[in-house]
Amino acid sequence: MPKFDFDLFVIGGGSGGVRAGRLAASMGKRVAIAEEYRFGGTCVIRGCVPKKLFVYASQFPEHFQDAAGYGWTVGETRFDWPLLVANKNLEIARLEALYRKGLENAGARIFEARAVLLDPHTVQVGGSTVTAETILIATGSRPNPHAALPGNEHCIFSNEAFDLEELPRSIAIEGGGYIAVEFANIFHGLGVETTLVYRGKEILGRFDGDLRRGLHEAMEAKGIRILCQDIFEAVEKRDDGRFDVRLKSGSTKTFDKVMLAIGRIPNTEELGLDAAGVKTGARGEILVDAYSRTNVENIWAIGDVTDRVQLTPVAIHEAMCFVETVFKGNPTPVDHQDIATAVFSQPEIGTVGMTEEAAAKRYEELEIYRASFRPMRHTLAGRQDKMIMKLVVDAASRRVLGAHVLGPDAGEMAQLLAIPVKAGLTKDAFDRTMAVHPTAAEELVTMYQPTYRVRNGERVG
Repeated sequence: MPKFDFDLFVIGGGSGGVRAGRLAASMGKRVAIAEEYRFGGTCVIRGCVPKKLFVYASQFPEHFQDAAGYGWTVGETRFDWPLLVANKNLEIARLEALYRKGLENAGARIFEARAVLLDPHTVQVGGSTVTAETILIATGSRPNPHAALPGNEHCIFSNEAFDLEELPRSIAIEGGGYIAVEFANIFHGLGVETTLVYRGKEILGRFDGDLRRGLHEAMEAKGIRILCQDIFEAVEKRDDGRFDVRLKSGSTKTFDKVMLAIGRIPNTEELGLDAAGVKTGARGEILVDAYSRTNVENIWAIGDVTDRVQLTPVAIHEAMCFVETVFKGNPTPVDHQDIATAVFSQPEIGTVGMTEEAAAKRYEELEIYRASFRPMRHTLAGRQDKMIMKLVVDAASRRVLGAHVLGPDAGEMAQLLAIPVKAGLTKDAFDRTMAVHPTAAEELVTMYQPTYRVRNGERVG
């Protein structure tokens, strides 16, 4: 008779938890998974998927404008916010059903309840107490509520932004990361007067400087107001239902909605981590080793709850490494190097590898290949948006350390660029690659001479 009820108990039904549970169950392991809300996690329910759908919706005003340059006459247009929300909900319901079906078909047992650890092998889930040989925590993260901000209870977060009863006329968003930037572009594209407030000198702090500045300029040219080196000091609700936002710079501005997007925090409260002896870090994140194992031998953690890299594909990769390590006898550390990512702003950012700023601190000499141009799709439309493409190359080895794109379809390019960057290919390999013409991406293989060099951290030439 088995010593435990399950071989694996997964706490959290997001992308990482579902992948681990499904793979283990398909191997014949006795798997249970607990989710107290909806399967799919942040990405499917209140993150990447609805965000991308809203991005598509917000791009149509520019498409309508651009159509005239190509001979099209577009009639009167009208946007229906409730219809967008309803259609988004239908798509989310479809995807959630697929997540459930995958688990059920693999033979996993589903608990629709909150799970709490009682000890390293025992879980209280709903009204049941079960045991498991291995426990995987994949509870994700949530928006930082900014508890120190007076009036934070009047603010919305990314979760609520997808289901507002009506579209506001104006909104203030605090934050300068990709969530804040993406929502600023979404709301602006849907006709909302948008102000972005960020404490830093420039938005998107961890991205390459050229792309950060290029996007900032493009957003302001479109009409988005960006206030850097400023923060919210208080939010007060007015009698008319609007909100007064007092800024550190001294001014007070009034908006229909106020949104906070200042980062995310791990979901580790009331999980019973102390009872199980699981250690956490300063931000509440579960501490794990390179294999996603906690300090407790049989308890593992993946995804945002570990606060390593908060991206859905990363959580899925960590899940696959976990299954290889625990159930396939193939110890596989998680590889967090050269992760491609995108910011679905307007224009879009796609990036992989090291920024110029980071590379300059590690390499004696860099070759920087940079092109800025107006993409063909904008020429007949008369749109002045510029595209930026940039390769960061180690001068000694000629290895391409980073590739960065600002412009249409940048995210799609980043996914493909991730392959040569991850493979460690050299600039010579790029140079030997034939261009596909006419495309914007051909610039990536036709920049034969460095735009400038960086030597010992200083730009030369």
